[in-house]
Amino acid sequence: MQLGMIGLGRMGANMVRRLMRGGHDCVVFDLSPDNVKQLAGEGATGSNSLDDFIAKLNKPRAVWIMVPAGDATESTVNELAARLNKGDIIIDGGNSYFKDDARRAKALRERQINYVDVGTSGGVWGLERGYCMMIGGPKETFEHLDPIFKTLAPGHGSITRTPGSENISGTSEEGYLYCGPSGAGHFVKMIHNGIEYGLMQAYAEGFDIFRNAKSDQLPEEIRYDLNVADIAEVWRRGSVVSSWLLDLTAMALVEDPELAGYSGFVQDSGEGRWTIQAAIEEAVPAEVLSAALYTRFRSRQEHTFAEKILSAMRKKFGGHVEPK
Repeated sequence: MQLGMIGLGRMGANMVRRLMRGGHDCVVFDLSPDNVKQLAGEGATGSNSLDDFIAKLNKPRAVWIMVPAGDATESTVNELAARLNKGDIIIDGGNSYFKDDARRAKALRERQINYVDVGTSGGVWGLERGYCMMIGGPKETFEHLDPIFKTLAPGHGSITRTPGSENISGTSEEGYLYCGPSGAGHFVKMIHNGIEYGLMQAYAEGFDIFRNAKSDQLPEEIRYDLNVADIAEVWRRGSVVSSWLLDLTAMALVEDPELAGYSGFVQDSGEGRWTIQAAIEEAVPAEVLSAALYTRFRSRQEHTFAEKILSAMRKKFGGHVEPK
C-alpha cells in the first residue's frame, strides 16, 4: 500500500523504515531536505515541496502527519486540505488534543476528506519493537488503512494471551485498536500518557528513597548503602512491578549509577495536563496523576534524584533531551 509521510523526525523516519520493510511504498516530505535525502537513499520516494509530495501520491491519497502537536499540525492540516480531493485521507499520528481532532474532522468532512487520529506509542524503539496505536475516525477509513496499521504494530510477539481472551475479536492483541469516532484515538493516548506520568513518578520516588537510605540522619543500624542498579535489575525478573519503564530505568542506572548526566529538569508533553482537564470535566478524582504532573512543574525549580530518574526514563523511551 502507498502512504505519504510528512515529518521525518525520530518517529516519522523510523515509521517509514518499518513500512518499507513491510513492503509498502512511502512518499516522504520534511522541511529538512537532508531528512528527505536520507530516506530517499533507503528506498522512499522523496519530494522537494508539498505540491511535489501530493503529485507523487496515488488517489485516493493517504497522508500521515508526524509533526509536533499544535500550530505545526494545524498549519499542515490546513495546507493539505487546500490541496487534497474528495476521498483522500489525512492521518494525524502526533500528540494532538482530542478536541482539535473533532473540530478538524468536522471541517474536513465538508470537503469530503477523511481524517484519522492515531495516538502512537513506541518512541525511538518503534522501528524494532513496533508501535502501539490507538485510532479514531470513520470506521471504514480505519479498515482501508488496516495494512498500514498492521505493519506498524508490534503484532502478538512473545506476549502471552490474557486468560479467557481466546474469543476476543479485533486487533487489540496485534497492538492497535480502533477506539471510536474522531478524537477517540488521541483521547485514549492522552489518558495513556497521564497514566505514564503516574507510573514514572512511582518508580522515581521509590528509587529516591533507596538512594537516601544511607543518610546520616538515620540511626546507624538501619542505614543501607544500596545498589539501585542491581535493585532495578532484580525487579525486572519475576517482580510484580516489572515493566518496560523499569527496563529503561535499569539501563540508565547501569550507564550512569549517579545519573550525573541529568539535572532533573523534567518537561511535560502537554498530555498530562489534558488528562487532568478531562478528569475535571468528568468529575473523576485523579490524585496520583495530578500529583505526578505537579511534581514535574516543581522539578523546574529544584532537583532531586527522583527527578533525574524521570529524566532518564524520558530520554530512554522517547529520546527527550533535557533543556540546558
